[in-house]
Order: sequence, then structure tokens, then C-alpha cells
Amino acid sequence: MGEQTKHEAVGLLEVYGLVCAFLAADAGCKAANVRLEVFDKNKPANADALPVPLLVTVKFRGSVAAVEAAMEAGEAAAKSLTGVVQRQLCGCGGSHAGR
Repeated sequence: MGEQTKHEAVGLLEVYGLVCAFLAADAGCKAANVRLEVFDKNKPANADALPVPLLVTVKFRGSVAAVEAAMEAGEAAAKSLTGVVQRQLCGCGGSHAGR
């Protein structure tokens, strides 16, 4: 793990569908100075009961403030499309890094 990554926050935004994930990621990156990590894709057992049968996790990295702004923008974009499954922000401070 690089020194820069240790002191950054990560935001996880799980949405329905790949198109929604791309639009949420685009909105988040335009709203704040963040980096994207590789999307995680999952087809759950109850996929037929979902609005879109694929869950995608968008991952933003950057400062806590930047990741919060990206998450807000990404969530707003996702809610206007297929919706948000869940969201989580992990703020990593220097004293907690690497634990």
C-alpha cells in the first residue's frame, strides 16, 4: 500500500447496473478531485427480483472532503436512474492508517 493511499478516504457506492455505475462515477469525478478504483460487479441470488440484475460498487479515493462530495454527486445521479443499494465512507486518518 502506497504512502498516499494510507492517508486517503474511500467511498463505496453500490448501485443497480453498470450504466448507473458509470454515470454515478462520472458525476462524482466531476464534482470533486477523486480517483476511481476498479468497479466490483456482483449478480446476487435474488437478481430476478431487482430493478437491474447486477450490483456494481463504485469506489472513490481522495481526501475525506473530496470523497464526501463525490459520493453526494454520485448518489444523486444514481437515484435519478436505477437507485442506490448502499453507501459507505471510510475516512482514514494518519493515526489509524494500516490498522
